[in-house]
Amino acid sequence: MQLSIVTNQVFKKLPMPPTITAFESSPDRGRGLARDMRVRWALEEVGQPYEVRLVSFSAMKEPAHRALHPFGQIPTYEEGDLALFESGAIVLHIAERHAGLLPDDANARARAIAWMFAALNTVEPPILELATARLLEGDKPWSKERLPLVKDRVRDRLKQLSARLGDADWLDGTFSAGDLMMVGVLLRLKASGLLDEYPNLAAYVARGEARPAFKRAFAAQWAVFTGKPPIG
Repeated sequence: MQLSIVTNQVFKKLPMPPTITAFESSPDRGRGLARDMRVRWALEEVGQPYEVRLVSFSAMKEPAHRALHPFGQIPTYEEGDLALFESGAIVLHIAERHAGLLPDDANARARAIAWMFAALNTVEPPILELATARLLEGDKPWSKERLPLVKDRVRDRLKQLSARLGDADWLDGTFSAGDLMMVGVLLRLKASGLLDEYPNLAAYVARGEARPAFKRAFAAQWAVFTGKPPIG
C-alpha cells in the first residue's frame, strides 16, 4: 500500500508533455511543408516528448479551436495553462525553455532570434506569394505576366540570403532556431526549381533535412498522411 501511494505521488509530479495540433489531412500531402513541421522539428531537436491532436478543416473553424488560434489555423501549442499559436512564437518558446536551439552567448542568441524573424517576415512572404500565384491565380488572364515578376522577387531574396550564407554551414556559427525556421521556409521552394539556382542554399537546406531531429519530425508528419514511414 505504501509503495502504491509513493508511486502515485511520483506520477502526479511528472509534467504532461505539450500537445500540438496538426492537419488531419494536410494540403501538402505529408511533404513536411505544413507549419506544424517546424514545431515538431524544434521539439525533436531539444528532445522534448510531445503529443499531437489532429484537426479537420471544419474543426479548425469551430469555437474550441478558435479559442486556441483566433484565425482558425494550425499549429497550436498547449502546455499546462499556456496556449500558443503561430509557429514562430511556438518555436521561440521551445528554444527559450530548452537547451539546443539558442546559443548561450547573449549576442549570438539575439542574432539567432533575428534570423527567425527574417525567415518569417522577409524571406517567406515572396515565397508564399509565388505559391498563391501558381495555385490560386494560375487560371487568371494576367497570370502569365505576373508570375515572372513574382519569381524575380523570390530570386532577389534568395540572392541576398545566398550572399550572406556564403560557404558557411549555418547562418551564424552553429545550428540554431534561426536555421530551423529558415530551412523550414526554403523547403517550400524545392518543387519550384528556384532553390537549385543557388547551390549553397540548396546544400544548406539539405543539411537541415539530414539532421536526425528533422528526419524524426518528417517521419511523424508523413505518417499522418500516409499511415506509413517514409521511404529511404
